[in-house]
Amino acid sequence: MSDFPYLSVLTAAPLVGAAVVALLPRSRPELAKRVALIWSLGVLVLAGATWVAFQPTGDTFQLRESYPWIPHWGVNFTFAADGIALVMLALIAVLVPLVILASWHDAERPNMRRSVPAFFALILALQGTMIGVFAAADVFLFYVFFEVMLVPMYFLIGAYGGARRQYAAVKFFIYALVGGLFMLAAVVGLWVVGGGTLDWQSLTQIDMSTGTERWLFLGFFLAFAIKAPFFPFHTWLPDAGGAAPAGVAVLLVGVLDKVATFGILRYSLPLFPEATLWFAPYVLALAVIGILYAALLAIGQNDLKRLVAYTSIAHFGFIGVGIFVFTSQAGTGAVLYMVNHGLATGLLFLVVGMLVSRRGSSLISDFGGAGKLVPVLAGVLLFAGMASLSLPGLAPFISEFLVLIGAFAVNAPVAVISTLGIILAAAYVLWMIQRTTHGPVNPKLTSMPEMKRDLSLREKVVVAPMIVLIIFFGFYPKPLTDVITPAVEATLTHVEVSEPADAPEAQP
Repeated sequence: MSDFPYLSVLTAAPLVGAAVVALLPRSRPELAKRVALIWSLGVLVLAGATWVAFQPTGDTFQLRESYPWIPHWGVNFTFAADGIALVMLALIAVLVPLVILASWHDAERPNMRRSVPAFFALILALQGTMIGVFAAADVFLFYVFFEVMLVPMYFLIGAYGGARRQYAAVKFFIYALVGGLFMLAAVVGLWVVGGGTLDWQSLTQIDMSTGTERWLFLGFFLAFAIKAPFFPFHTWLPDAGGAAPAGVAVLLVGVLDKVATFGILRYSLPLFPEATLWFAPYVLALAVIGILYAALLAIGQNDLKRLVAYTSIAHFGFIGVGIFVFTSQAGTGAVLYMVNHGLATGLLFLVVGMLVSRRGSSLISDFGGAGKLVPVLAGVLLFAGMASLSLPGLAPFISEFLVLIGAFAVNAPVAVISTLGIILAAAYVLWMIQRTTHGPVNPKLTSMPEMKRDLSLREKVVVAPMIVLIIFFGFYPKPLTDVITPAVEATLTHVEVSEPADAPEAQP
């Protein structure tokens, strides 16, 4: 079984499933849902087999496959996974079945006359392209998946989202496309500098001038900064997250955005080490500003979904700090944060979506005292909020703690200022919960039958695995850190920083 092409099969399986579901009759929506769910569970089994085949104590990159694609351009279908890619592949495989189950009725709302099979086919297509971008070990292949995954997300937001969905979809697409064009220019430059190859392994061995390296780094970084998003490239995310269906928003902030931070670790650091060190103080400044600025904007929000989107931007600041202080602790914390953020913010988006679908409004002012009507739903919202603010004992706490202690060892001002983000997180989460589920019951809620319907069995099945994982990894993150840490340490060897003495003196 060691020769089994795990990564190519894992990438192709959801794409084949998308084609199958898309071909189902539009008049059979229930069949499309069931086929999509079963197919995604099959992908989850494949991902589990891939995890088992990966050896934590083995080579950094494993499960390598390479097939000729465009030989005279030096481009191949090359897949390989390190520990960072592996945990992201597992996160995708876990989230997509839950998202499909959570989105069971999202494509057939009364005012929605869209194809149900197309909706679930787009989710599977998005899953396949996201797996591809994390599994790719060829720069051109990575770029192709990086761009192609925009298409299903664009249609999921633009066709199936809420108010202002078309505006949000177009804004998302234009931002991502502009970022992709910067990367395309850098990819072309890399191909020229690399002597006609785009194989990741080969490109890490080449020497380039300081000026060339910095320009190419900038091309990649701008694409990643927009995709993440980092301040000041963040304005598309609140619109997209606010307009997207809740399940789609989970994939948007839980996985798709992590492509950016993954790309920084996989491409920016190993391919452009000198430029990475040179730009690090500026990136750290952007990350710290993002933590504080997005948290303050979250506090001022009156829209639940936009509030969650702003919390996500603040969390990306912590991931950026973890990457660019160049310590193994902070780097491991950053990657762990990528996984834990996907679970915690994913759960928060889902439960907020359940609340919004019952009320028919995402305005916080339209709620008040909802916990007395839907106590289980309110309890899950409280749990998700506590996870989002990194309460000790829950998974995000471990990752945030690692980022901060790793940052403090080399740049205390950045660590201290970033810590203010935790205080602000407590403010926006607790205030949001206070205004929605506590206090006197809003009289309008008592007259709405939907607001008296607590979590259904289907909804409990959706949130239960995420709650279990958040608690489990909160107390026992070792299964994740065992595969993440060696990959992070191997990545840091490319920038040749000896911790902590040689780390750059970054200014927030």
